[in-house]
Amino acid sequence: MSDADAPGDSGSGPSAPEAPESATAALVEAARESDLGLVVGTLLAIYAAATLLTFTDGLNSVVGLMETLTFLGIVYALTALALNLQWGYTGLFNIGVAGFMAVGVYTMGMVVRSPDPAFGPPGLGLPLPVGIAAGVAMAAVLGAVAALPALRLKADYLAIVTLGLSEIIRLSLQSSAFDNFLRDTVGAGTGGGRGMGMPDNPVRELFLVDGQAGTPTAFGEFVFGVFGADGLGISNPILIGWGYIAVLAAFLVGFYLLVERLGRSPFGRTMKAIREDELVADSLGKDVNLVKIKVFVIGCALMGLAGILWFGSQGNVSPTPQFRPLLTFYVFIAVIIGGSGSNTGSVLGGIVFAAVLFEGPRRVGGVVRGLIDAETPPSFADAVVSLDPVTFLAYATDNIAPLQFVFLGLVLVFIIHRRPEGILGDRIETAAAVDLSERPDGGEADE
Repeated sequence: MSDADAPGDSGSGPSAPEAPESATAALVEAARESDLGLVVGTLLAIYAAATLLTFTDGLNSVVGLMETLTFLGIVYALTALALNLQWGYTGLFNIGVAGFMAVGVYTMGMVVRSPDPAFGPPGLGLPLPVGIAAGVAMAAVLGAVAALPALRLKADYLAIVTLGLSEIIRLSLQSSAFDNFLRDTVGAGTGGGRGMGMPDNPVRELFLVDGQAGTPTAFGEFVFGVFGADGLGISNPILIGWGYIAVLAAFLVGFYLLVERLGRSPFGRTMKAIREDELVADSLGKDVNLVKIKVFVIGCALMGLAGILWFGSQGNVSPTPQFRPLLTFYVFIAVIIGGSGSNTGSVLGGIVFAAVLFEGPRRVGGVVRGLIDAETPPSFADAVVSLDPVTFLAYATDNIAPLQFVFLGLVLVFIIHRRPEGILGDRIETAAAVDLSERPDGGEADE
């Protein structure tokens, strides 16, 4: 038999059909390459809109609005990534996001604050990294507790349990009796309904000596000199805010890489199998209960860290205005907009929600109201009966806060009806950590 006829030699015979995995891998790779472009393009579009809204007020107002929108977009993206791990990948309906964020930031504050009660609720006086680690750990522990009913409950019932747990956390933090109990037992309090002051943002120390206003550091002198009052005219607090945004962006990249790696690992394939059909995953020998516990622990730990990064930089936290169930609702909207199960979609959803649906209506309403010369009707009915678009617009811009919820509802109805998979919900996101289109020996995979 000649060499040309040897078995396995391709010779002049028909070539093997291209592996279907090869086309899939190409699509996945192309999608990944476009992720950064999608995020950057979305931010540029938002910045352009912000410039149009505030350019008449000067550069400081433009940069300030950009800083606000970027901060909100990143913190919502951080929390949406944590929720996407539980809901998008595993199908666990956690409506207690706000509660786990509160646990993280309150634990951090109690650990870091000064023990002297003269400065407010006493703390343990430990370093900030210790407080951050303690906040993440406590949120993870609460996640493990929440996972116990998750082992037996599904869908709506699990949502009710997590919502109840979140409200228990919020009301406990608001209770003066719980505050006194913590002071007597661990020596640190929550401040009850008055809230708790947060430690100074460490990023300030890059710009100001000891983080206090007045004396800038060498780096602060350079930044303030180039971009501050003597340079472009941007205020120092806005410049410091952009410094913190750089830190948040680094955490966002870390969150994204962690969740992406988990989703593409064997553990990620198990999560998706549980989401699709829990009985099938169990019949294949997967420890479904253990996976649920791990997902809740990891996801809630990330929510606790997101709460620290978000509210820990605000100077003061209080349970009722900041950690109501409405916050969880907002995070869910961000995930729905981006596409459940898509990590890039969670980032885009957080940015789009914060800029277009949360902050955008108020900013646009303020600008439009300044251009309208009309009296505001006393009620919605009077605005409608008037049949005057200008009068109705005057009423809408003066009552933008309540009408914003109507707008959010309409947007949700439209998304669910027209594009239930969200912006990137139809993207192919393989769970494999390796390229399935190639064999270990370098050849193409068999069909």
